[in-house]
Amino acid sequence: MENQLDLIRIFSATAASASFREAAVRLGTSPQVVTRAIQKLEKQLGETLFHRSTRSMRITTFGKTFAVRATAAMQSVDNLFDVNSRAADTIAGTVRVTAPSGLGRRYVAPILMDVMRDHPGLVIDMRLSDTLASVVDEQIDIGVRSGFITDGRFIARRVGALPIYTVASPKLLATTGVPKNIDALLAMPLTALIERSTGRAWPWVFKHNRQLVPELPALITDDIEFEVLGCIDGKGVSQCPEYAVRDAIAEKRLVRVLRRSDPDPWNLYVYRPQRGPVPKRIRIVFDTLIKALATTACVA
Repeated sequence: MENQLDLIRIFSATAASASFREAAVRLGTSPQVVTRAIQKLEKQLGETLFHRSTRSMRITTFGKTFAVRATAAMQSVDNLFDVNSRAADTIAGTVRVTAPSGLGRRYVAPILMDVMRDHPGLVIDMRLSDTLASVVDEQIDIGVRSGFITDGRFIARRVGALPIYTVASPKLLATTGVPKNIDALLAMPLTALIERSTGRAWPWVFKHNRQLVPELPALITDDIEFEVLGCIDGKGVSQCPEYAVRDAIAEKRLVRVLRRSDPDPWNLYVYRPQRGPVPKRIRIVFDTLIKALATTACVA
């Protein structure tokens, strides 16, 4: 059943044709469909649009006037879709991205800056948080996270792995000695990274699913970079992603301990919600993050 836009489209083609049959050929339909559409439109308007006989068809005076308005209306519709088509090809607008604070500052942010330089119309809304954001509730377009993503509402791409190291400063180890096993950590000062949403310390993880929760930490923070600074200053032993302590290890301000107990690396994902068509601006940022993070030195 034709809607009003279909009726106007059929009328416009008919007004520009010598007969209903010619209009049907233009529209790729049958003369009967054209006839029914014109009759329906005439009934809605309460006016005759064409004088018809067995041999000829002639547009009425009202039909001529209505044809001018119909042509303008169809042109407006075409322009509307043309604007949308151009917009779809333009990389512009806001893309909301979330990432862990340390990883976001060190690696995700530079990638996003490059994308914005390449596409000046693009606006990045960056949210740094170590808590997994509810991308649906917070209207996040793209997320970068480590660990596991099993929610079927997300399209997730694994881009690499994040090793987890247990580290301490040489200054601290000179006082406490190097721990021989995981249990020995319990007698040492430890740092604790707090999960903001719960206020509880993130557990340390080791090989064979062994876990340890710092019960009386010597330093408590919700920011991983502050935790690393405290570890460098000898406040306690820390467990951190490799990217957060790489420079300090290279500069010998931190050393790894209990290497044989290191857990399996965490997976690093770039993900986005599954919600309808993906605008080109989001696709560009999503694909760029996947490619850049998969080749950057921040992952193993």
